[in-house]
Amino acid sequence: MVQYSSSLDASFAALSDATRRGVVEQLWRGDASISELAERFHMTLTGMKKHVGVLEQAGLVTTEKIGRVRTCRLGQGGLDAEWAWLERHRRVWAARFDALDEVVEELKRKERSDGRTK
Repeated sequence: MVQYSSSLDASFAALSDATRRGVVEQLWRGDASISELAERFHMTLTGMKKHVGVLEQAGLVTTEKIGRVRTCRLGQGGLDAEWAWLERHRRVWAARFDALDEVVEELKRKERSDGRTK
């Protein structure tokens, strides 16, 4: 039975939205307030708060309110768990494609050698 991590599900669901991916990319460059993010993405504060909330629930972003300003930053783990999951699957697929390349090369060699003997 395949087991999925609910945190990975939440992360990938959060990252399925282009705006939220953009927010994460922006926060890689540095912390930003919700107001700054809303302005950057040409959104209302309410709309940006919703996007940040989804990212926060997924653990990708943390927020801290200081006075009237809510500052956003990348979560503690960043995208470490997501990257590790992707890397495991990338290695599996790379190995499969390498094996397929070997089969194709073997078939080509056989085809060339069969063509010469006829």
